[in-house]
Amino acid sequence: MTREVKTAILILSCITIFIFGFSFLKGTSLLNNEKIVHALYDDIEGLVVGANITISGLNVGKVKKIDFDENYDKIKVTFSIREDLTFSNQSTAQLYEAGLIGGKAIAVLPIYDSSNVVQDQDILPSDIKPGLTELVNQQIAPLQDKIEGLLTSADSLFAGVSNVMNFETQKNLKSALEGLSSTISNINDLSSIMGRIVEANEKNLNKTLNNLGDVSYNLSQLTDSLNQMPLSSTVKNFELTSIRLKSVISRLDSGEGSAGMILNDKKLYDNLVNSSEALDALLSDLKENPKRYVHFSIFGRKENKNDNK
Repeated sequence: MTREVKTAILILSCITIFIFGFSFLKGTSLLNNEKIVHALYDDIEGLVVGANITISGLNVGKVKKIDFDENYDKIKVTFSIREDLTFSNQSTAQLYEAGLIGGKAIAVLPIYDSSNVVQDQDILPSDIKPGLTELVNQQIAPLQDKIEGLLTSADSLFAGVSNVMNFETQKNLKSALEGLSSTISNINDLSSIMGRIVEANEKNLNKTLNNLGDVSYNLSQLTDSLNQMPLSSTVKNFELTSIRLKSVISRLDSGEGSAGMILNDKKLYDNLVNSSEALDALLSDLKENPKRYVHFSIFGRKENKNDNK
């Protein structure tokens, strides 16, 4: 074999290796059959050609091309997937953040439906999964608003305090604190005086407490004596007396007995009144004309002629 043939073979081998290597770096393969599918996104920031296409974390393809769609209102991402994959063309191509420094990739969320198997040049539904940065921003944004509002409130508070705490107010506050200190000092002095008074009259206080103890004992004895009294029998006697009195009153009201008849018989009452009036008239006539009713003499009664008349 001549030197020229060897050189040609070496050059062709290098070209072949370069083509295969370049295709590998681009995420394509010259030996395997692949399906080419598309997805449309509003924003693909961080996605580059050659990014991985995964299903449940398994790499099944590469991003081939990124460009505007025909209407220039969305971003069209073209990527390859393995020929043997048979998920539905309604499966979602979700753009997600592969890591803090790993860029972005596309995860296919497969729906297995044999009647709608994905075909070459199909357009899959798209979705964007919020990344760590977006989630942090979503959490920080409300917190930032709250911090700004808190700082504004604090600034207003400090401004109000500055307006209130002028020289005159500070002077009054100082005077109030001095008065409070003097009051506390007086309370301490009063406490010392009370302590001395208690110490000086300790014996008298002890006697007073002993007297209180004796009084308490006497009251206890009195209470015991009252408890021993036959109060229950006395109360029962009162109850029996009350019942009997009610019975007597009830009999008087119903007209039983002489007293009841006198109280309730109006005719008898009228007769008694009439008899009383007649008796009063008789007594009055007796006082005025006693001779008409009483006739007596030491020498005997003389016959009066007028008596026969």
